[in-house]
Amino acid sequence: MSERPTGSADSHAERTVGTTTVVILSGDVDLVTRLSLAAHLDTLTDGPRPDLVLDLRPVPFIDCAGLGLLCRVRNRVAARGGRLRLVSGSPSFRRILRHTGLTGVFQVLPEFGEGPVAGPAHRRGVAAAGQG
Repeated sequence: MSERPTGSADSHAERTVGTTTVVILSGDVDLVTRLSLAAHLDTLTDGPRPDLVLDLRPVPFIDCAGLGLLCRVRNRVAARGGRLRLVSGSPSFRRILRHTGLTGVFQVLPEFGEGPVAGPAHRRGVAAAGQG
């Protein structure tokens, strides 16, 4: 078994566009980063009718733990009457969704249509799980 070099997500950019919170994830979304990302995304989805966009374009790798996190966020948003959109133009990400039966579960956009997602954003560090 070959080891994959880790580029785990350790930061994200976040901004608000109208009533929508846009979170640009960077690095891998995997078992290492799941816990720290989950804590932050739980905070963002705590209120009624959260409107959340997760920009996955800077994410080079997502594993089953990362997919589980996306499902968790989707379920929390749906339970609160909100809306979740994923931004990804990656054919491999769409293939992963297809192979896991999640194609119709998420709204996946090639870009966020309410202004440039990659514009000025407030940066926050998100420590990877197990690092302090």
